[in-house]
Amino acid sequence: MLLKIHPQNPGLRSIQKVVDILRDGGLIIYPTDTVYGLGCDIFNNKAVEMVTRIKGIKLKDADFSFICHDFSHLSDYTRPIGSSVFKLLNKNLPGPFTFILPASNNVPKLFKSKKKTVGIRIPDHPIILEIVKNFGHPILTTSIHDDDRVVEYTTDPELIHEKFKTQVDVVIDGGFGKNIPSTVVDCTGDEPLIVRQGLGELRL
Repeated sequence: MLLKIHPQNPGLRSIQKVVDILRDGGLIIYPTDTVYGLGCDIFNNKAVEMVTRIKGIKLKDADFSFICHDFSHLSDYTRPIGSSVFKLLNKNLPGPFTFILPASNNVPKLFKSKKKTVGIRIPDHPIILEIVKNFGHPILTTSIHDDDRVVEYTTDPELIHEKFKTQVDVVIDGGFGKNIPSTVVDCTGDEPLIVRQGLGELRL
């Protein structure tokens, strides 16, 4: 299903439709403030396995992140963070960043790497934030890549739907996406380390 949702003023009925799909263990593709993402309920093992199959990777090799709605959401899934890290997050979120943080015990075991960390996103995009807020807990997120070697990410939701319509339950059309991913920042060491420079310019 291709579902059009207004990017700035998402209708509650459409949001609820997507939430119901997530609760039923479905897979969704949705816009963010960077590239389009593929996601599911982090607590539904079968749905998570389906995502890994679509991506063609093994779960132990997967580098999935969570999308949270706000800081209270974030603090549920990370260990207590110091004031310097909190200030960094506060300056840059919501925004086009993935922050790698120490994982709390609320993170499902299948997501924890040997380092016991978790990637957290709070995108600056009303559609996905409303979905996660109404869903009640974070969803898994991974980027939608393009088969084209020149263009790394597919930006047109109709083309995304054409490609994934038999593999996911809904593709949300929130307009064209960007083709630059989030900036990944590792906050588990003494100093924040930019692992991947993406769309976000880190404000220190």
